[in-house]
Amino acid sequence: MSGVEGSLPLAVLDFVGIEHGESPSAAIAGAVSIAQSVEAAGYRRYWVSEHHNMTSLACSAPELLTAHVGAHTSRIRVGAAGIMLPNHTSLKVAETFRTLLAMYPGRIDLALGRAPGTDPLTAHVLRRGVSTDPGAEFPAQVGELLAFLGDGFPAGHPYAQLVAAPVLDERPELFVLGSSPYGPRFAAVNGLSAVFAHHMSPDLAFEALRAYRREFTARSEGAAPYSAMSVLAFASADEEATLEFAAAWTLTIQNISRGRREPLRPEDVREFARSARFRAARHDDGRMVVGEPKAVAERLLEMKRDAQVDEIVVVTPSLDRDRRKASFTALAEAWRHTM
Repeated sequence: MSGVEGSLPLAVLDFVGIEHGESPSAAIAGAVSIAQSVEAAGYRRYWVSEHHNMTSLACSAPELLTAHVGAHTSRIRVGAAGIMLPNHTSLKVAETFRTLLAMYPGRIDLALGRAPGTDPLTAHVLRRGVSTDPGAEFPAQVGELLAFLGDGFPAGHPYAQLVAAPVLDERPELFVLGSSPYGPRFAAVNGLSAVFAHHMSPDLAFEALRAYRREFTARSEGAAPYSAMSVLAFASADEEATLEFAAAWTLTIQNISRGRREPLRPEDVREFARSARFRAARHDDGRMVVGEPKAVAERLLEMKRDAQVDEIVVVTPSLDRDRRKASFTALAEAWRHTM
């Protein structure tokens, strides 16, 4: 698995949040500034997610964001984590990511998910009303995508005459996303790299990723397993900042469950973070890693070893973009001193 020369085994997954009162244009410019910051700090990758029907996020078109970020960075790998494959056709995904590779050779990642990344009605519209079972369709879609990216179709296949242009020898680095055992198991059986969303399913992450490594079946001679785990993390010596980070995530999840998708108001987060209700209910369930940079780096390294993964993907959704950038930078510095 290739990586940026001398980079840390760290990546960032960005939801491209729109802060309260700012425009989508400002949010996208902010995402570029984060990518530039983590590139300077030595991170290996910067990824954007795919979410729809959310007025608080600007990541409904991760392939366009990947192109934009790629144009404003020079070394860091960029990509989507992921492309929710049931929302797209395999041919179009292959064409898009080959185009990205032609623009930014050696720097493009493609992580595939089978979830819709949205609510059922939006998924229905994205898929043109076609009723399919994403779990059942996903293996065939991945097979088609691999064929279009260079594996080729068997003789006599109706798609064998098609070309995903532009034609390149290089492929994006491919990953399979998961928040249940299905994703890493699918990746293992098919000899692909795996990413597990610890930030969504912390209770399942470690065993699912260890099982991936045990069960990996190489697709080609010499191929080896490669995995990553995404973790909610925030590194700061400011205790109030860490409380507000935790409070913002808690409020975000509560709002999503209530069907509210607008940006959080900073004053609401501050009030909630200081409330007796939040502080009394707050407990360490292992989902978040927050605190002093050295302690955060040590804990993430411990999690990396326990999960037997090659990389940690840092997820730091927050109201304050400058705080996020400071956290990413502090974590990278602490990571270097901890290793």
